[in-house]
Amino acid sequence: MSKIGRPAGPAADTVSTVLTAALEVLLTEGGAALTPLRLHQATGVSRSTIYRHWATPTDVLAALIDVAPPVQRVLSGDPVADLHAEVDLLCDRLRDRPVAAFLQALVTMAASDDAAGPLRQRYVDDLVAPFRAVLASDGVTGERADDAVNAIVAPLLVDALLLDRPASRERAHRAVDLYFPQDAA
Repeated sequence: MSKIGRPAGPAADTVSTVLTAALEVLLTEGGAALTPLRLHQATGVSRSTIYRHWATPTDVLAALIDVAPPVQRVLSGDPVADLHAEVDLLCDRLRDRPVAAFLQALVTMAASDDAAGPLRQRYVDDLVAPFRAVLASDGVTGERADDAVNAIVAPLLVDALLLDRPASRERAHRAVDLYFPQDAA
């Protein structure tokens, strides 16, 4: 027996087509270009389908974030070394186009779309989660963990987002060493 009406969501190949094109549009034209009309032009998928499932650029970014592969790390057991490794990985991610483009788009969209604010927070939380995992593995939680993560990560995000310059890897490594001196262990 067949069901009457539309399926609950888009077909898998439609999702793949639209989100692949959306990533390309984001990287080449910026987040403001993630409109249903532009995605229709890039994919040939009907505008009604795109409007139904991804009505706003924020909806498109949310869908892209949802399908992004999770970052898996294996901790070495040395929390300071692990924090230094996370600094390098985050600096690399902020340098690479997809992460930087997502952050720029989310910051821009948050000015005009209330739904983009929580999405931006979720994305930033995902970026700092590995730092929190390292600290939690060493028993550092609460305010001390928050302060350490903010001291290490916030300047990197300011460099990448507001100042449009490469994240200062050296400064972040110094912050790790200031919060967790090797001779104190």
